[in-house]
Amino acid sequence: MSIVILAIIAAGIAFYFNTDNAEYMSYKDFYSHVEKGDVASAQIGENEVRFYLEGEKTDYRTDNPELDSFKEFLLLNGVKVENEESMDEIIVRITDIIFNVLFFGVIIFAIFKLKNYMSAFKVIRHSETRFSDVAGMEALKKDMLQAVDILKHPKEYGAKGIRQINGIMLEGNPGNGKTLFARALAGEADVNFIATKATDFQSAIMSIGPSKIKSLFKKARANKPCIIFIDEFDGIGEKRNFSGTGIDKENNRLITAMLNELDGFTRESGVMVIAATNNYRALDEALVRAGRFDKKYTVPYPDFNTRIELIRIYTKDKKLEAGISIEEVASKFEGLSCSQIETILNEAAMIATSEGRLEIKAEDLIAAIKRTCNISTVKDGTKRA
Repeated sequence: MSIVILAIIAAGIAFYFNTDNAEYMSYKDFYSHVEKGDVASAQIGENEVRFYLEGEKTDYRTDNPELDSFKEFLLLNGVKVENEESMDEIIVRITDIIFNVLFFGVIIFAIFKLKNYMSAFKVIRHSETRFSDVAGMEALKKDMLQAVDILKHPKEYGAKGIRQINGIMLEGNPGNGKTLFARALAGEADVNFIATKATDFQSAIMSIGPSKIKSLFKKARANKPCIIFIDEFDGIGEKRNFSGTGIDKENNRLITAMLNELDGFTRESGVMVIAATNNYRALDEALVRAGRFDKKYTVPYPDFNTRIELIRIYTKDKKLEAGISIEEVASKFEGLSCSQIETILNEAAMIATSEGRLEIKAEDLIAAIKRTCNISTVKDGTKRA
């Protein structure tokens, strides 16, 4: 597209300069006028000379004799002389201007977009998610609420010799509610919340990731008390490889930036990090040591009572057939994650709706499992993931 625009501009310039309205005068007559002192100014071009006579506004042109002494001859006779730029020189100059405008325009646009991207971390000021939306994990809820209470009242706890918990690590298989739990914690504690994931800090441009980490913590400190949640934490906290490729070096920079921020805000209360990972063993030991991440919790697959609670939460706006026992359904969902259970119940409701029914039947649940999970046979002959 840029090449087409440049071609159009060049063609327009060529057309403009090739349109010559100047009145032609023979070189003999021109030479005579110069000797008489009648020529006020002249512009020496590649093939011709354009000039004005004293007291006239008419634009004249004549042939260029292409003599080394020609310019000196004009100057000695009081003519103001200029050298006319050739068409090639004009096009080159204009092309350079256009290139510079485009080049610096792209740089300015990139800086502007990067600035916006760096500040794109959204602060959730009033999370509507509550612990009532999270099934089970009662002990974890209690511990986390105490951690946030210290975050909100650092002076009161400091008087008792208790410092803020700087980081909490949630470890466990995907789909069991780590992100939901962090959001619910922010809602229960009524503090600001910034949700991020590892891919937010990854960039094809070197050193952009560490800058994003600094920007994130700067925003959190400006909105304290604040919880930073980083999902898929192993994506930026993987063990460092000091003799690896460029990708490994960038990962090292990310970890270093994270270490600096974690150590930095330990001296400034009001910001707490909650990180979630599916692969705790892959994390760099320096990153998850005590003092940076003080607590580590494993979020397991839901137990029987939690599955019952999940089914009640996920069927709040759905209707199960009267003969279906929630306890029996919960027993069939053993080994499934929270997200799998929610997906199965949603799929079952869609199956019932497609058949014109409001109530979910047992066969709808079985069909939903077959559609959404990898099927294996369990002892009692039913199918589950």
